[in-house]
Order: sequence, then C-alpha cells, then structure tokens
Amino acid sequence: MHRLTVPIPDEAIRALHVGDTVYLNGVIVTGRDAAHKYMIEHFIRNKPTDPADIELHEKLKELLNGGVIYHCGPVVKKQEDGSWTFVAAGPTTSIREEVYEADVIKHFNLKGVIGKGGMGKRTLQACMDQPAVYFHAIGGAATLIAQSVKEVIDVFKLDFGVPEAMWVIRVEDFPVVVTMDSHGQSIHDNVQKASEARFKQLIR
Repeated sequence: MHRLTVPIPDEAIRALHVGDTVYLNGVIVTGRDAAHKYMIEHFIRNKPTDPADIELHEKLKELLNGGVIYHCGPVVKKQEDGSWTFVAAGPTTSIREEVYEADVIKHFNLKGVIGKGGMGKRTLQACMDQPAVYFHAIGGAATLIAQSVKEVIDVFKLDFGVPEAMWVIRVEDFPVVVTMDSHGQSIHDNVQKASEARFKQLIR
C-alpha cells in the first residue's frame, strides 16, 4: 500500500506497479469530455489569446503540474454560504478521453489519471514517457468516494454543466488501484488478451 500526496514526484510514480493500492491526498481536478476537448482546442493545439483562457491556463498549469485529473461527473450541493460539497463522486468511463489524454498528460506534466475501465495504447505510452500512471477507482461507490473529498476549492467552466465542469477538490486517503503503470504494464490489456484467447478456444 502506498500513500501519496499531490504533487507527486517522478520517483514515487516509477515505484508504482500494476496492482498497487494507493491512497491519494492533496488537490486534484475533475475533468470529463467537455473539459478535455476544451483543453486540447484552447491550450494545446492553439495558444490561448482570450484573457479568461490565459488566466485559466495558468491556473491549470499550476494545479496539474505533478498532479492528477479525475474522470468524474460529480453530484454536488450548493450550501447557503455559496460553497459546494460533493454528494457523489464516482468515476466515469475513461476510454472516451483516449483521443485527448496523452496530449493532456504531456502538456500539463500530469502524474496520474483516475477513472474506470482503463485506457488505450496512446495513454499507456504517455505514462511511460512522462512518467505517469492510471488509477482505477471503484465504480458504484460514488457516495463512499465522496467521503474522501474534504473540500471543494474552486470550480472552472461551470457553464459546461455540473458533471462536465472542472472541480478543484482536496481529497484525503482517496482509494485507488494502479492498473496502468509507467513500466508499460496494463491490467486492462492483460484481461483483454486473456479474454480473446479464451474466446478463440470456445469457438473452435
């Protein structure tokens, strides 16, 4: 078992291997389809020129440098004082971000991606190059995971809608498992290969 605090140094990432249990602490950022598309189009493929985009880019560069992005569409509650709390914070399927993730990892110097279901070859290569890892969170445990979210620090792009906005949250002992590591190992690839081999046996 590993307990890591964000920002995470490279040596701590390289020490992780598939199957390792990790408890994450510190500030992370949520981001799904709209957020990834936005980052690619406004920050990575094109240099931001709009003052609001420039400001957000600088904030994200600081937050995500050595940091973690969480594929999550939370259920939130706004308090009377204007603050927010997470009611549910389960992971969403990560493969939808495969077309974007490698570029986001490289641009922001990400060290971790949290989601469910794993990702593909481009993301695995980015994990080796960076280094970074993919953390699998427990699907169906949204309320339990929300208990790890101790504070909502900020929210960006709320105009995308609550699930697609980028929530800046402070977590304590957020439980995840490494399923893609910086050494080129992917549990998801292994399961797929084993399934394909078994399928071929069954149809003989």
